[in-house]
Amino acid sequence: MTSDNKDSQLDYKKSGVDVDAGYELVKRIKPFVNKTKRPEILSGLGSFSAISRIPAHIKNPLLVTCTDGVGTKIEIAKAENKFENLGIDLVAMCVNDLVVCGAEPLLFLDYYVTDKLQVDTASKVIEGIAEGCAMANCSLVGGETAEHPGSFPDNSFDLAGFSLGVVDEEEMIGMDGPKNGDVLIGISSSGFHSNGFSLIRKVLENYKISLDDDIEGESLGTILLKPTNIYVQEVLNLSKLLKISSIAHITGGGFFENIPRMLNKNQKVDIAFNFSDWPAYKHFKWIQDVAKISEENMLKTFNCGIGLVIAISPEDEEMALGTINQSSFYAKTIGSINENQGNESSLSFV
Repeated sequence: MTSDNKDSQLDYKKSGVDVDAGYELVKRIKPFVNKTKRPEILSGLGSFSAISRIPAHIKNPLLVTCTDGVGTKIEIAKAENKFENLGIDLVAMCVNDLVVCGAEPLLFLDYYVTDKLQVDTASKVIEGIAEGCAMANCSLVGGETAEHPGSFPDNSFDLAGFSLGVVDEEEMIGMDGPKNGDVLIGISSSGFHSNGFSLIRKVLENYKISLDDDIEGESLGTILLKPTNIYVQEVLNLSKLLKISSIAHITGGGFFENIPRMLNKNQKVDIAFNFSDWPAYKHFKWIQDVAKISEENMLKTFNCGIGLVIAISPEDEEMALGTINQSSFYAKTIGSINENQGNESSLSFV
């Protein structure tokens, strides 16, 4: 059966997908996406795929890929109606993983999925992605924006990021792991970064805590939405000055999950850790005190003020600390790598 009444006919927009909103989003984000374009990029925004040359200064190139998201930190951003920093978080969670092996980030793509596209919200998120890419010297070459009406919660969205990096095979970090006797240097985080937010949100719910509550001069909402630090330039610059044996990015799973990933078998790490040594101390003390979380569980969940840990030879310790502390980050020696007499790597805190 057919009908001549055009108003009664279904189309894509009536099914819940607004193609015109997608066009408007692309138009709005184009200026700040174009600012991230590296000279190696041959394609433009809107192409079916991205095309790139390998950077000419990398003589024996290996490709490195990773993907990540920002988790339920999005729910805090929704509650605060502040979306600008989520894009930086998304880039950071990917490029910080890339740089662990010494890779230089080259390309970044995002996936933004929602029930109904809100152009203002999406453009703020993607502008943040472009800002994060600029910080990492990485080109935002494209992505996918998807509307899933009826199968995604109302007024919600989720994010995923995908990054491609390049490293010279002769200059890779961590392939041989750290050496026994290496020292560990911690580099400061900005706060919770993008990990542990399911626990944080549960604490807010159980203890009836408002995001407007003041924590030493800042609202809790502001603290929770601090963007994840991007460590790319600091690591790449440091690797030109000295040999970095191995790196751990302290993300989901905290110290207990991520430190062992930088070790060889039959190695152990002894760490002298004190929350109060770190600029983000107040963030972690707040949640530990409110929810009475044990130190072990803090270290299994959060970065606890340290976003990156690098292993270097003791003779390079002074130079490494001096170099990092001249940047925007704070660094401190937190431990050492020693031979383990057992059969597996281990981690201990003193």
